[in-house]
Amino acid sequence: MIGDTVTVRYDLDQLEAAFAGTPLAGLPIGHGPSGTVLVSDVDPHHLYEAWQAADALAPIIGYQAVLVTDDFDDTVREPSEPPPDSEVHAFATAAESSEPWLRYRHFREDDEVGHGEVENYARGMTGVDLTALASGVPLPTSLPALERALYDRLLTDAGLHARVLDRVRLVTQTDYWYTPDSVLLMLLPAGDVRASAYWVDFYGALTREDQHKLGEVLAQWRHRWDARLVASWGTMLQFQVGRRPAPGDEAWAAAGQLLALAPDLQLTRWEVAVALPAGDAWFVHNRP
Repeated sequence: MIGDTVTVRYDLDQLEAAFAGTPLAGLPIGHGPSGTVLVSDVDPHHLYEAWQAADALAPIIGYQAVLVTDDFDDTVREPSEPPPDSEVHAFATAAESSEPWLRYRHFREDDEVGHGEVENYARGMTGVDLTALASGVPLPTSLPALERALYDRLLTDAGLHARVLDRVRLVTQTDYWYTPDSVLLMLLPAGDVRASAYWVDFYGALTREDQHKLGEVLAQWRHRWDARLVASWGTMLQFQVGRRPAPGDEAWAAAGQLLALAPDLQLTRWEVAVALPAGDAWFVHNRP
């Protein structure tokens, strides 16, 4: 039994009442791990609509919503006591003072590109070859410098940019998202965005220290892009973005951060920078 029985039951009744008229109405509801609330039997074909309903209610119900699955780990359904408020507050404070981009760096960030190697990096992962745009780039150079030169030159070529965008726009659409067989909506008793990382299960943040850094990433992305965490599938995170980065410096910076957190997103940085201004969904993939 968790807490006072009367209070717990009343809380769940209030949530059920709040869900009336939404895609969450009538779904089973109960307690989950570390003081969370779980809504079960979410339709995998309408999971985004279910999350949107809970996110819209967040200011009223006092919970932040994230979709999870028990396809790989059924312990997500096991209820347990909530952490002390002091522990969650200390977590959020540590997250705010962390330096996430010292920890999260793409594994190719320090690569050097020499003579005869440009084609290996300019072809892209979606089949559009930008090798011709690399003419005149001094070599050897760092991979980020080469990719930025390719991206800047691509922005000046409308036809080539359109070809790249046609190949990569899917990665910023919900159609690209992973859909598990079993979907649950987890309601997090988090007071702010940073604190929500306390409950997020992500392969890229397996230690408490890395969870602090993930919390700061969530806070920075919410502030800068109104990026809201929709789903956490263990090795994958999915975000809804309210403010798209503009082409140029904004898209370039956002692409670098996204790839730093998602080393298994099989795209070049210039491809991601082209895609981000064109969609409202971000996908993070970080696996063993």
